[in-house]
Amino acid sequence: MPEKKFVFVITESYEKPNRVAGALQLATNMRALDIEVDFFLMDSGVLLAREGFAESLIWQSKGQFSQVAELMKTLIDDFDTKFFICASCVKHHELDSVPLIKNSEIKPGSFLAEMLLERQGMSF
Repeated sequence: MPEKKFVFVITESYEKPNRVAGALQLATNMRALDIEVDFFLMDSGVLLAREGFAESLIWQSKGQFSQVAELMKTLIDDFDTKFFICASCVKHHELDSVPLIKNSEIKPGSFLAEMLLERQGMSF
């Protein structure tokens, strides 16, 4: 089977925590199968890169998916997954002066374009 690579584009956070959790759950399952998955965070999805933010998503439906914070911890600590942050969204969401999560890096939209040349994109 050819090696597949994916980039998950997350554009929401507090508005739809179940959607975010579903994306993270799928990514965790894919990483457990040694499939390469990284994230590009845009719009309010960039808030997931703010240290401690994922723990605040407590209004997620119970029992549907694992909690966002737990999934992110697994992806980062166990699978070394990268979370790229849209540079254009940083200032608007006030991320320029707060601590960011481990394995996160600010990148321009052109970086996402380059990733999409090599990877299959999935938007959430």
